[in-house]
Amino acid sequence: MQHYEIEIFKDLDQSFEQQFSKYGKVVPFKKKEMPFADDRLSSYFYIVLKGKIKSYQMNLSNGKEQTLFIYRQGDMFDTLILLDGKPHDVLYEVLEDVELLEFPIEKVREWLRTNEQFNRHFFPYLASQMRHTEELASDLSLYNTFERLSKLLLQNIDPNNKHYFQLLQNLSKTEIAKLLGTVRHVIERHLKVLENNQTIEKRRKNIFIKDVKKLLTYSKQLLLH
Repeated sequence: MQHYEIEIFKDLDQSFEQQFSKYGKVVPFKKKEMPFADDRLSSYFYIVLKGKIKSYQMNLSNGKEQTLFIYRQGDMFDTLILLDGKPHDVLYEVLEDVELLEFPIEKVREWLRTNEQFNRHFFPYLASQMRHTEELASDLSLYNTFERLSKLLLQNIDPNNKHYFQLLQNLSKTEIAKLLGTVRHVIERHLKVLENNQTIEKRRKNIFIKDVKKLLTYSKQLLLH
């Protein structure tokens, strides 16, 4: 595990590192797989070693999806089940081939009770997830998709934004739409507007910002809240 550049691994003393090695198991999943449909998250807890995997909810009557999180290297899930032991009504899909570090959830609960090193990493991470969820709910309720897309493009180039920095790299327009609670053709229309007024440039699956000031204008209200 030492060859993975993950924050929690940097601070482990030798005894806790041995526990990580003893109880952790690396499990891979391929792109487009939908793991954890078998209630596995009630028994195991995961840390992402590499790749991308998303959690989302779906309206079964119209097929609309809302992405909640895209988990990348160093992210952990499912924190809610870990804390309260209750089922969490979300689905998972692998966006890029992933390797996850799997732990028995009862062992992780024991670490929460007894291990200060784990707590120093876990609780700030949990707080950042809560802030992300709060921000998502606020943006969806208060701002239109063009404003939210402008904000997302700026967050994507902000190295201080742990949730969104370089998140859009190789991400399809469909997945960007699901992040913003809309559909692909709406995002394509907005991107075309931004491209036509020389704000962005599209190259294959990646989007490059040409005029940061314009994007700041479009997303000013969101960035202030």
